[in-house]
This record gives sequence, structure tokens and C-alpha cells, in this order.
Amino acid sequence: MAITNGGSLNSVPAPLQQALSSNYIDFTAQATAGWTQQYLPDLMEKEAEVFGNRTISGFLSQVGAEESMTADQVVWSEQGRLHLSYIATMTHVSQKVDTTAGGTITIVSDIDGNTSTNVYSDNDHGIRVNDMLLLADANTTVQGVVTAVAADTGRISVGFYGANTATAAGITETTASALRVLVFGSEYAKGTNGRVGQNEPQFTSFSNKPIILKDKYAVSGSDASAVGWVEISGEEGQSGYLWYLKASSDTKARFADYVEMAMIESISGTPGSTLLDSELYGAAGNTFGTEGLFAAIEARGNMSNGITGVPAQDLAEFDAILAEFDRQGAIEENMMFINRATALAIDDMLASMNSYGEGGTSYGVFENDEDMALNLGFSGFRRGSYDFYKSDWKYLNDFSTRGSINAMNTVGAIRGVMIPAGVTSVYDQNLGKNLKRPFLHVRYRSSQTDNRKMKSWVTGSVGAVTSDLDAMEIHMLSERCLIVQGANNFMLLN
Repeated sequence: MAITNGGSLNSVPAPLQQALSSNYIDFTAQATAGWTQQYLPDLMEKEAEVFGNRTISGFLSQVGAEESMTADQVVWSEQGRLHLSYIATMTHVSQKVDTTAGGTITIVSDIDGNTSTNVYSDNDHGIRVNDMLLLADANTTVQGVVTAVAADTGRISVGFYGANTATAAGITETTASALRVLVFGSEYAKGTNGRVGQNEPQFTSFSNKPIILKDKYAVSGSDASAVGWVEISGEEGQSGYLWYLKASSDTKARFADYVEMAMIESISGTPGSTLLDSELYGAAGNTFGTEGLFAAIEARGNMSNGITGVPAQDLAEFDAILAEFDRQGAIEENMMFINRATALAIDDMLASMNSYGEGGTSYGVFENDEDMALNLGFSGFRRGSYDFYKSDWKYLNDFSTRGSINAMNTVGAIRGVMIPAGVTSVYDQNLGKNLKRPFLHVRYRSSQTDNRKMKSWVTGSVGAVTSDLDAMEIHMLSERCLIVQGANNFMLLN
């Protein structure tokens, strides 16, 4: 029996001890040029981690908590302000401001600018007869007492201390943006009756709904049993030479990032406005989407784009932020999660507070010699009564995430976010009681039957057999939403 060798036999003996192209393995052009690689390369089996830690998840775990729910919607209410302060207009400033002279004060909105049609009729503004008021325009501040409140329009009549007319008292402005009204007490004459009417606590209800996120990885049975020549590694701790382990773990890590990114970037859809109604829920009119962190701050919080519209990281901007926080909840401790440029600018701002900063780094005292390694970064600072703790946010820096979006659209780029530390007290309408919760927390769907916080299951015939499919499919699912409570205490830097 004759043995016929194949035309592409891997080992061809050479008659002499020579390094020939016919007896060495070709790693570069084997299919076309044959054995052209003269020497066996030094194979580095370990996969190089050239991008470091590629995941960005972990932000929400630092600043919030997670809690289960069983409903399709989360509804919560937030307390209103305790004191009565409004924006108003005044008519007939040259007259005595009471019903006999025809002069009245019309409340336009509360101090946060919230208003709607007829919202302040029928005494909805909370000001009552005999209330003592501070009235302020751009020129003066005067005191007065409410003499009447119209039941149909809510317009207020005021008498002044020491003056018969608004003009004599010093009030000249009648525009809505110029007049402020503050209730600071009440005064009654001797022998008079008590209060007429009462004020009820005001609160505002908010809601959000979870979204369903899914992902999947699949590998055939043959590929699952194949051993590669590269030793894999990854953020999920995978190791060995089975390539599908890396692919599946990378899919899980990417899905975990998607879950967090969705809680940050998502917005709520408007029913009936797009084709997504039918695409996502099968029937027009259903709600879709969810309110993420950025959307919540843009809708109910504060935004800073620097002084005079130019993004800057100087004391002037922070003083403006402090003034706004004073008007809100005055939470003293705040965490800043910012991009690299903003972090460096804040470091430069704090370094410039050193009188020697502009002329060079000072050294020579307290054993701070010139060979000492310098720390030119700052982890936080205190301004006024507020503490700010600074942290780089990889999500805003990484060019595979928000970093590339910010580089493309510099006008709408997000420099960072300020989040208040601590907890807030809110009324949970599902439980029917007040609860203490972090300002940020994630609600995920869960019951005794199914926990959808971060669900994963395997189907196919590889490993545990669940079907006749010659493959392994790894399914991932999460159903959750982000709750932003007290968004008026947040600041978005853009």
C-alpha cells in the first residue's frame, strides 16, 4: 500500500542542518507563500489590557441605593416650601393699595416661578387678611398689612405703615419680575375675632416608570469546546483559553454599563407623538421611556453654564451656585462628579488661592524641599457653609461613552453634576407613610416569583440542556427606573 503525502504537508525533512523555508512554520503568509517564516516567534499568550478598566458602572452605587417594587409606576410626593414668598404685580401704585382706591396686588407665581391658569384664584396663594407683608422692588423694601383678599381673583389689598400710597411708601415697580412679596407675621387690633381661613400643607407629586433592558450572547456548541491560543482576561475575572468565556463576560459587563447609562441618559416619551408608542408597547397612548438623571435635573433642578454663559470654574461661578443652593434646600455637603477639564480647572482655581501659586510652587518650609513630589490635585474644598467633594467621572471622560458626545457637541456638553449628600423625607403613596431615602435611588421590579434587578439565564444544549439548539444562549434582563428626589438641590454643569 502506497502512502501519498498531501501537497501541504506541515513537516518536510531537509537533507542538511539548514534553516530553510520548507521546514519552519509560516505565521504570516502560510496560505499563499508557504513556509516563509524562518524563526518561531516568541508568543505572548496573555491578552494585553490596553484600555485599563473598560467599564463605567458604579456611579449610582456610590450616590444612591436600590429598592424593589412590584408596580408599573413609582409615585412620590415632595414637600413644598414652609414660608410664603411670591412674585407679584401691583396696580395703581400712586393710590392707596386697598379696595376703596382700586389698587391691588396680583400674585403671578410662587418664588420658584411655578404658575398656571387661575392657580392663584380663590386664595390659593395662601396670603390671608391681617398678614404682615414685606414688599420689595428694585428700589426699596416696605412693610404692610393685608386688609382684604378678593375671593374670586385672589387679589390682595394692602395698607402700609407710615404711608397712604404705594408711591409714598417707595414702591414704583409694577412689572411681574420686579415685585417680591413675603409674609413675615400678622397683626390684629384689640378685641377682634381670630383668623379667617387656614393654610394646608402643599406638596407636589412626581412619578416615573421602569423600562426593560435586554441583551444576549450566543455561542455554538463547537466553538464552546474550542481552545484558543490567547489567554483571556477581563473585568469579570474570566481567565483561560476558552474565547467564548471572554465574549460572554464582556457582554455581561457591557450590559451592566448599559443599565447604568440608561438611568442617566433616558428621557420620558410623549404618548402619541412618535411611532415608538406602537413599537415599544403595541398600542398608541401608552407611556414609554423613563426619566433619567440628566432629564430630571433639567426639568426640576438647576443648571449652571458658568458666568455670563461662558463655562468657567472660578469662585464667581461657585458663589452663584451657593446663592442658588441657599434659595433651595441648603444641603451643606455636595458631591461633584465632573469631567477631566473641569477637574483640572477647579484644581487650578484652588491652587491660585495660594499667594505663591502664580509665581511658581513655593517650597523650603516645613520640610517641603524642591525634590519633594507635589500633589497638585484637590479632592474637595469648603466655600461659605458648603462642602464640595470632587471626583472624576469616567463616563464623561471615556471616548467610548459620553466623552465622544461632549467632544462633538461642545455647546451642549455636560461638564458634571452636583449631587447632595444624605437622605430626604418623602411620602410614599404606595406604602402610605413618610420614608427616609437617599436623594438618588434605583427601583427595580421584583416579587416572590421573579427578581428582575439583574436577571440572567442560559438556554440551549451546551451544559444544562434546555432545547435541541446546538448552542448556548445567555440572556440578560433588567427592569428598573431611577428616582430623583429633591431635584431642586441638584446642579447640572453644562
